Amino acid sequence: MPSSTKQKKVDDLMEKASAALRRTAYFEAERMALKALQMSRQIDDWDRMSRIALPLQEARRQRVQLAIDAAETGSGVTILDQSVTENMSIEPGCYLVQPPLVGADARRFRLAALQREVPVAVICREPLTQLKLQPIVAIGAGSTVRTKVKPPKKVDAPTLAWFLDAMEAIGDWAMEMIDTGQELTKQIDTLLERLDVVPDHEKLHQKLADLCRAKLAKESEKKETSGPNGKSGSRSKVKST
Repeated sequence: MPSSTKQKKVDDLMEKASAALRRTAYFEAERMALKALQMSRQIDDWDRMSRIALPLQEARRQRVQLAIDAAETGSGVTILDQSVTENMSIEPGCYLVQPPLVGADARRFRLAALQREVPVAVICREPLTQLKLQPIVAIGAGSTVRTKVKPPKKVDAPTLAWFLDAMEAIGDWAMEMIDTGQELTKQIDTLLERLDVVPDHEKLHQKLADLCRAKLAKESEKKETSGPNGKSGSRSKVKST
């Protein structure tokens, strides 16, 4: 498919995503924006990627807020340690997945909730370390993010504040894991992988937008300094007399 055709499809998707956001259809907006982001990456359209990142962030932020609201008005954080099945009931709220379940179960649960358009926020904890720290893990299609936080004061009844802090911590660590010494394209692709693992972290979306703008600026600068054949133009030398 020609780049111009894909760009038109991306623009159409983002018009639909914006309309969905205006009518508070956050799941639809997220799907449209994510698809537009993926299509833009296929054609190296850094400009569109930079402009898509923040609407995608907003759709996800609103979805997560609905989950938080449900937890605040309900029974707080729900501990999930039973098997995740296709037919299980999923209610809005904040879920802490724990052993015997693992990170892959947390991902499966989160994706099932997305498919059903049920607003949930999900993190997964592992057994305490010898230093009595709480590992928090998230798994994506091709990578894993793991960090450690202080455990909740009540292991069986973690507060919503602790849950949200842990959720923020794993997103922060996902961003810190990115090697800023790498070429910008590699950083962008790594960040996209991290967003697949930790999709509800707002700063990751902001960082993606920043990296895409930096990549666009770098390519623009390269074009400006290139000659008509795409090679760097040579400067004429004038001897001083």
